[in-house]
Amino acid sequence: MNPYPFIHPKGPSLSTTYDAHDTYLLEGVLPYVDFIEITPDSIFRRRNGISEIQPDILKDLLSVSRDVRFLVHGVGLSIGSWEGFDASYLDNLDLLLPHIDCAWHSEHLGYVKVGGDNLNTMLAVPRTDAMLELLIPRIKTIQSKYGMPFLLEHIVHLLPDYQPEYSDAGFLNLLTAETGCGLILDLYNLECDAHNYGFDIESFLAELDLGAVREIHIAGGAEYLGYKLDIHSGKVADSTLNWTRQALAHTPNAEAVTYEILPEAVRLHGAQFVIDEVARISSYFNFTKHGHQNTSGNPAAADQNAAVLCAG
Repeated sequence: MNPYPFIHPKGPSLSTTYDAHDTYLLEGVLPYVDFIEITPDSIFRRRNGISEIQPDILKDLLSVSRDVRFLVHGVGLSIGSWEGFDASYLDNLDLLLPHIDCAWHSEHLGYVKVGGDNLNTMLAVPRTDAMLELLIPRIKTIQSKYGMPFLLEHIVHLLPDYQPEYSDAGFLNLLTAETGCGLILDLYNLECDAHNYGFDIESFLAELDLGAVREIHIAGGAEYLGYKLDIHSGKVADSTLNWTRQALAHTPNAEAVTYEILPEAVRLHGAQFVIDEVARISSYFNFTKHGHQNTSGNPAAADQNAAVLCAG
């Protein structure tokens, strides 16, 4: 029996991020993608302790809801913080999820807060039994709360590991086995680690339970003083595409390949740059847009849903 029953019968589809109000960009990528990835941390704002979504972005998303499904990918949950994850991030999900057709939601396996203070970066969790005991009940709580697939993404290592008790892949395998959560395989993250400190990508992929991978992330970044930065700011390198092609041959349950690019990079390069890159990736992998029929939504409801969310 397949332990991962979410397999897409038509094979993986292309996805890309959309975190800024730019209808030209959204309309330009639509012919190539079956999913749009959104980051609540980017599209929500807090005023007087209350979460609000940016209405222009929400209206954009709802306007294409008949053609794509959405992937919600968080940054600020801080699931690995010792004192607990950030409940305000879940407030955003509570507002957003009832109004969109979300295939799954996901977070980074790391932490951005210590003692309530924001680190302004993200650090990888220690790979220890103590951390497993902390993470497993948190993952199960989130799964129970939302009743939809929850995925975790391994992140780059900015600091040396603290006395690891497991390999990177072994730690992820235990998490998926104990919770049934899925994984996001980020090939650019792996390339950053390989470049910066000699991480062995082949050994990692050989050990990882690739059946748990539901989504693959790709991006293009930059180097600074010889250090490869995990910043989604440009075209995807040929090496990343090659690793992705190899991974797709061994990830039978992968449903989406997501090209990530930051809103700041979109403003820097322009929307046409992103559209051209999405088209190039689609051609490289010979992706075919499968199409999506959302029977729960209609264009006339877009303004009404936006008003409800923004008022919440």
